[in-house]
Amino acid sequence: MKLKILFNGFRHGHIDGLYQRVATSDIAEIAGCIEPHSEARAAAEKKLGVTFSDKSYEEWLKTDIDAVAIGNAYGERGQMILKALSAGKHVIADKPICTSLKELEEIASISREKNLKIACMLDLRYLPQTVKACEILDSGALGEIRNISFNGQHPLAYGTRPTWYFEKGMHGGTINDLGIHGVDLVRMLSHKEFASIDAARVWNSYAYRDKDFKDCALFMARLEGGAGVMADVSYSAPLPSAFSLPSYWEFRIWCEKGLLTFNWAEAAVTVYAEGRAEPVRYTKLPAEGDYLSEFAKEIQSNARDMTENILASSHTALTLQAQADKEVLL
Repeated sequence: MKLKILFNGFRHGHIDGLYQRVATSDIAEIAGCIEPHSEARAAAEKKLGVTFSDKSYEEWLKTDIDAVAIGNAYGERGQMILKALSAGKHVIADKPICTSLKELEEIASISREKNLKIACMLDLRYLPQTVKACEILDSGALGEIRNISFNGQHPLAYGTRPTWYFEKGMHGGTINDLGIHGVDLVRMLSHKEFASIDAARVWNSYAYRDKDFKDCALFMARLEGGAGVMADVSYSAPLPSAFSLPSYWEFRIWCEKGLLTFNWAEAAVTVYAEGRAEPVRYTKLPAEGDYLSEFAKEIQSNARDMTENILASSHTALTLQAQADKEVLL
């Protein structure tokens, strides 16, 4: 039987991809859609052809749906997820799943107590480049990972980005918003947890009309065993080239016996190995993964790998964000 998924919220464009994926899926189906915000509702009707229900969220949670897809404003997601879990429903969400460590602790507690599954659209981990990079690193050919650096600069898209981003309490921080992708991938590539934070900073630089919106973000941390991580996940990339820049989700993994690097825009993984004058470039890549299929498999089994990974990556991103929010003046 197909998973029956209720879509709650269309406040961010990322949810469009999940909606389209479910609409054409043979493992899941759209049970209904709700969106109280009139502009977001009209946009989804026009762009996706969504048919909205007049039932309330609470009414839908009493029906036989299996899961809820969450696409609300970031600051609203935690409570929406808690309501779904409390009603015995699984959750699949755009990132971030919430904006505070307190909410995350409650989400983790209910999810574990009821054995409910949580999926998140952390799509970097499913890229063919990522899958190939994991194969190479896991082979041991490059030895231990010593340092990782990554860039994930995005365009601010001032004037077209949803206005709720700039409303107090709705965004939750640039590291939690963007950095979670990189945090999740570092954990996947290294098989290590973040052990400590050396430095984390957020500040306002591009959103000149919204001085409280801290659009730039840098952090430096350590993994278990001592490997270092450095990242820039600022809203600093220029349009229209932002998503084709080599710095858009560019990862450099410095290992005992060489360097492995890849980025979002290029379908390749490059290795600079010790003892070789020329780099080895891998362009024959595995198939792209699928978070929806992984979600369905986890629901059908007693596994919690995906769920616990999302909780762990979310905890690290929120902890980094909390550290960066503590401004220290010298």
